[in-house]
Amino acid sequence: MCRYAETIYKVHYVCVPCRQSRKFLWDGAEHLCTRCLAPMVFAGHDFAAPRKNDDRRWAAVAAVLRAGLRYEGFETCGCGRNPTYRPQTSAQVRVRRRAGARAGLSEAEALSLRDPGDA
Repeated sequence: MCRYAETIYKVHYVCVPCRQSRKFLWDGAEHLCTRCLAPMVFAGHDFAAPRKNDDRRWAAVAAVLRAGLRYEGFETCGCGRNPTYRPQTSAQVRVRRRAGARAGLSEAEALSLRDPGDA
């Protein structure tokens, strides 16, 4: 049964500089931040915003989104759940970048490693 085919889900959009997160229907339109009026970045279905004063976690969110990754746990059609790993802190980002550089991986591949020893 296709989960996303039956129900229209809202997805998360993020403004990293303002540390704002909003949910909108995914319509391909540009959604603007309510504070700075800059375009918000599509973060996926399963994004969980850190607290505004948590610098380490917001740095990790910025790195993940800059690498072109999204916070998705469902397969495209929503039929199955295949949780994807995303680093939670800036320290985890640094460890994965180092492991990826040693293994010759792109930044997106390095940041999606669950265990940096897998590189």
